[in-house]
Amino acid sequence: MIKSMTAFGSGAIQGGNRRCLVEIRSVNHRYRDIVVRLPRNQQALEEGFRRIISSRISRGRVEASFQMEMEPDAAPYDLVLNLPLADAYLRAFRQLAHHAGLDQEIRLETLLQMKDILAVKPEPEDVDSLREGFEAALSMALDALNAMRIKEGHAILEDFVKRVDRLEASVDAVHTRAPELPETCRKRLTEKVGELLNGTEVDPARLAQEVAFLAERSDITEEIIRMRSHLKQFRDYLAIDDPVGRRLDFLIQEMNREVNTLGTKASDTAISQIVVEMKAELEKLREQVQNVE
Repeated sequence: MIKSMTAFGSGAIQGGNRRCLVEIRSVNHRYRDIVVRLPRNQQALEEGFRRIISSRISRGRVEASFQMEMEPDAAPYDLVLNLPLADAYLRAFRQLAHHAGLDQEIRLETLLQMKDILAVKPEPEDVDSLREGFEAALSMALDALNAMRIKEGHAILEDFVKRVDRLEASVDAVHTRAPELPETCRKRLTEKVGELLNGTEVDPARLAQEVAFLAERSDITEEIIRMRSHLKQFRDYLAIDDPVGRRLDFLIQEMNREVNTLGTKASDTAISQIVVEMKAELEKLREQVQNVE
């Protein structure tokens, strides 16, 4: 199955007074490159999430963002009163007042301004519950991402089939033209020799020998056979479920070599024009394959 490497997916799970949100973006990349972004105090969960993503995606750059949102009225922390320290401050205030002969009331706001009287205590996190929430949201995000990759892959597949059809038609056209190459070579060689010898009679046997040699060098049968084999293999790859992007890329490189050899060996105007069209189709295929998993 053809899958695009460019997609987006998100998932969210509500649990109690918090909401776990996961967003995933993927783009084309030669290999698999996973970036996980977690809140600072939840970094210990990264490796587990990375393994989950790796089990679902084999190629592409993936950026996964994890966020936890609290309900507006749910404070993720508590305030703790340091009573022993407050008692120490009170004793110090009273001692100072007695020493100075003052009878001044100690106000509450004055005491609260003293350092460390109030301490902020973060709300303890249930790591297992948090992991479960994020994993559920991650699963939803990966499902959405995969659905988009498949949808985009269908469009790419249609384009592949269309271009492979054109390439096969071009190979057929070259194959039809190929039997005419020896006669074309003979005429071209005869004209060239005639121009060089300026009317001098040419030995027919020697000319036939040279034509045969040139025809052998211009034989493109093997290239046509290999091109058809590559195109068939390309179609076969489109029908399997495994990721095939790298294999398709390799096949296109092989087809480019065959097409270049066709253009070099044929030395025929009609075939040269077909070769130019084939190169254009292969380039468009190559561009599309860069985005296939």
